[in-house]
Amino acid sequence: MKIERIEVVVTDLEGRLQRQIASGPYDTGGRGGLTGKPVLVRLYAEGVVGLGQIRPIAPSHLLPDTVRSMVSAIVEYYGPRLIGTDLADVESAWQMFDRTLAFNANARAALDHAVVDALGKAYGVPAYALLGGLCQPRVPLEWSVSIADETATMVAEAVAAVERFGIRVLCVKAGHAGGWRRDVVNFRAVRAAVGADVAVGVDANMGWSVPDAKRAVLAMAEVGLDYIEQPIERRNVAGLAAIRTLAAGIPVMADESLLTLQDAHALALAGAVDVFCIKLYRVGGLHIAKKIAAVAESAGILLNVGGLAAFSQLEAAAGAHFYASTPTAQTMPAAEFVFGLGVIGRDPLVPEPAYTIDDGCVVVPALPGLGVTIDEAQLTRLTLMREAVA
Repeated sequence: MKIERIEVVVTDLEGRLQRQIASGPYDTGGRGGLTGKPVLVRLYAEGVVGLGQIRPIAPSHLLPDTVRSMVSAIVEYYGPRLIGTDLADVESAWQMFDRTLAFNANARAALDHAVVDALGKAYGVPAYALLGGLCQPRVPLEWSVSIADETATMVAEAVAAVERFGIRVLCVKAGHAGGWRRDVVNFRAVRAAVGADVAVGVDANMGWSVPDAKRAVLAMAEVGLDYIEQPIERRNVAGLAAIRTLAAGIPVMADESLLTLQDAHALALAGAVDVFCIKLYRVGGLHIAKKIAAVAESAGILLNVGGLAAFSQLEAAAGAHFYASTPTAQTMPAAEFVFGLGVIGRDPLVPEPAYTIDDGCVVVPALPGLGVTIDEAQLTRLTLMREAVA
């Protein structure tokens, strides 16, 4: 099946998500502006249309991709070189990506997901069938608790996640401007509020120094710390390894440290972490994520699926299929894409969502491809920019 046409559509959001993490604000932007808006790819191949959607999280959080750079990378560089190629030639496509533009992970992920969706539709199978099969029909969900000025605000968010949506895994954001001691106060309060039956981890998003991380981890461990996500600067692999030794069995997770397949190899060689947080938008999509999963398996490292997927059924669907195609014994603690499942507002392009929360989990539907249907009238109404390659 030859790729005939690629369409790129930037769409507006009806809601807005604003959160604070140690590395900067997370903001989907105001109505009508391009910044922070999701980029939809529609890939046409001999009667099949594959869909992929990624929302760039710039200007914060490491990645250089923006809405405009995504559109440019696809329309001017990747797209023209994909036209006329076979839909299933994924390895050749990735070699072309590397020769053309060196990284551009967000653009690659959107294209990659559209290819997987198209292949699933062409073969009449769910995306998970192309990724390893259905290992986990019900995917457990994790809720990230945003940093707030008041500890009570963080506690209220955590309690709502547990009581309203049945979430059993919480990730408390740390790296507060008040220092590691304030992070400990926040963590202790959340832990006390939700009880021992809920798993509670901490994610400093690189906001601690190594000494502060060690002190914070020891203090939090006293009240029940279930995992530690990216406590320090991403390139300090030796520091991660030292924290892992101190943690004495509390799993340490790499998030910002894991951008590429080569990063996965280096982290595994160093024995620096227990868990890889795979964010599909950050590594370039499902194809590379499966390669990283193989590195993890060979090194005895577990997998977590990160990324909020704010207001996006398509982005959440890609994460759900990746998680569902991974054996339970290789995953920990849960998947983070809960914000794509309607808890903060619906995906405006998908009035009838196939992915919803059921007692803290999402059931992956047995629909062809990623299983998401776009409402064309809504797409037209919300379009901010549209480009095509043919």
